[in-house]
Amino acid sequence: MAVPPANKITVIFELKTMGKKDASTARTPVDQYRKQIGKQDYKKTRPMLRATRLKAEAKKTALGVKEVALVLAAILALLLAFYAFFYLNISSEVDLDLDPDEN
Repeated sequence: MAVPPANKITVIFELKTMGKKDASTARTPVDQYRKQIGKQDYKKTRPMLRATRLKAEAKKTALGVKEVALVLAAILALLLAFYAFFYLNISSEVDLDLDPDEN
C-alpha cells in the first residue's frame, strides 16, 4: 500500500509541528512539582510577607525616642532661656531700686 506523496508530506509536517507543541508546553515532572511547591509556599508566606511589610512601614513612619527627646530638650532649653531672661531683668531692676544707705 503506497501512500500518495501529498499525504506523506502532510503526515510528516503534522508530526513535526506536533512535536514542537509538546516540547514547548509539556514540562518534566520535576519542573511541574517545583512549580506546584513554589505556588504553595508563596500562598503560605504571603500573610507573613504582608505583616513584615506593614511592620517596616510602621517603623519608618513612627517617631523614635531620639526625635521625641530632641524636641523635649529644645522646648526645655527655650523655656529655660525665657525664664533666665526675665529673672535677670527683674533682679537687676530690684537692685536699682534698693539703696543700701537708705536704712
